[in-house]
Amino acid sequence: MSTPIYDLDALRVTFPDWSFFRSDAGVFYATRRGVRLRNAEIDAGLQQTVSADDVATFVALLQEQRARG
Repeated sequence: MSTPIYDLDALRVTFPDWSFFRSDAGVFYATRRGVRLRNAEIDAGLQQTVSADDVATFVALLQEQRARG
């Protein structure tokens, strides 16, 4: 089984409001740039930081956050 190719630079271009990194354990992380969410926004489903073990799930989470606002 092959690992999907990921490109953090491409993710940075696609989601410019997020800061990205991948941990030594291979987990993808993104946190909002220059934004501190209010409790009402968190209650509405927004997340300050998202993470996932694979790039497909990671991108889906970012797209979901974009759709929520």
